[in-house]
Amino acid sequence: MIFIGCDHGGFEIKEKICDYLEENSIKYSDLGTNGTTSVDYPEFAEKVAKSVVSDEDNLGVLVCGTGIGVSIVANKIKGIRAALCHNVHYAQMARKHNNANVLCLGGRELSENEALDVLKAFLNTDFEGGRHQKRIAQISEIEKY
Repeated sequence: MIFIGCDHGGFEIKEKICDYLEENSIKYSDLGTNGTTSVDYPEFAEKVAKSVVSDEDNLGVLVCGTGIGVSIVANKIKGIRAALCHNVHYAQMARKHNNANVLCLGGRELSENEALDVLKAFLNTDFEGGRHQKRIAQISEIEKY
């Protein structure tokens, strides 16, 4: 399951992402916001992050104006590895090497087409494991503090 959320700065990109997921029969849950009226991004980032960690097969997508705020909030939740990705290469590397489980995007930084390309790369790239698994384990150890 993919959980998706945004603030007002990411609403338009979120809607395009939901359209893409719907058109491609990809199971998702839209956790809001549902308009361009100003809202506080921590509420939506927390909802998505907590939903993602409920099952290891879940992924998340968060969008705010720059993607910075939602990535900071999401990474506060134990088990989340949120990556702010500006392009396809970042998305691929976030999945391959970091096993990122939340994609963060800047709704005011990327065009709709760029955001969809980054999303597709994120969804279609697998974690390589191997030497990277050790680093994921180290991240998990740090989360204990």
